[in-house]
Amino acid sequence: MSLSSSIDGFPARPRIAVIGSGAMGCYYGARLAQHGHEVNFLMRADLAHVRAHGLQLKSCAGDFSLPTVQAYGSTAEIGPCDLILIAIKTTANAALASLLPPLLHPGTVIVTLQNGLGNEAHLASLHRPDQVLGGVCFVCINRMGPGVIDHIADGDVALGEFTGSPRPRTERISAMLNACLIPSRVEPSLAVVRWKKLVWNIPFNGLAISAGGVTTAEILGDPVLAAKTRVLAEESVAAAAALGLALPEGWADYQISRTPAMGPYRPSSMIDFVENRPVEVEAIWGEPVRQALAAGARIPRMVELYQEIQTAVAGRKLPA
Repeated sequence: MSLSSSIDGFPARPRIAVIGSGAMGCYYGARLAQHGHEVNFLMRADLAHVRAHGLQLKSCAGDFSLPTVQAYGSTAEIGPCDLILIAIKTTANAALASLLPPLLHPGTVIVTLQNGLGNEAHLASLHRPDQVLGGVCFVCINRMGPGVIDHIADGDVALGEFTGSPRPRTERISAMLNACLIPSRVEPSLAVVRWKKLVWNIPFNGLAISAGGVTTAEILGDPVLAAKTRVLAEESVAAAAALGLALPEGWADYQISRTPAMGPYRPSSMIDFVENRPVEVEAIWGEPVRQALAAGARIPRMVELYQEIQTAVAGRKLPA
């Protein structure tokens, strides 16, 4: 057990906990475990299955399996770790106040891999702000069944510090990910890279819901939805600019042009919507809209989409 207490003395072989072992948490955690790292997965629904059968990964970068997985039903069973990867849905963030304490020691670093805005600030309220990082994941991935993950495309992780500029530990974590076949880079501005992802998430996750549960291929194949996609992507870029965050030239075009290669991809928020699970409405649409409006951005279609998603989610017939 390598429990480093130094803020920047991040160990070369950290003890890792993955909190939220759905598609994303299982994929990134499995890649780390595949390359010899000690990874402890907090699991609920798939716990018994994974303990008995391990994890199966279908991946565009090469299929692999983990016959033996360190899977636990509580963080108390895991104990203190050097690195915590947060992969739960933002709708479950309230649970972190009770989940995190058993995992913490003075040098623990927390990296949130979650969608949207506001997650680092929430974690900073539970632990020291200087121990919090954000990891923005550009990945197409779905859970196909208990312990079975389908990695369709991409997978890179952009890392940034919540407070200040990149530090030695930021570079070390990024290097560790790269060594485990997880393309990673360190970003000078976490806020910029979060908005870079929102330029895709806001239109594609949003329209997939508001259109009743459609894929990215169906969105781009429908002239009306495709036109809405472009407007939303451009408004997202304008929102970032109003916040003082300059995205690369042509970023809206880039995010749209890279999508057809994903095929009939089902965005994670759409899957949550059609399967009557909580949807990350506030993190992906609500908080970006609030921040953009406060900065004076003109984003009428983003506001309209946020309202449409709220209505659609509230109108679902949930199981008794």
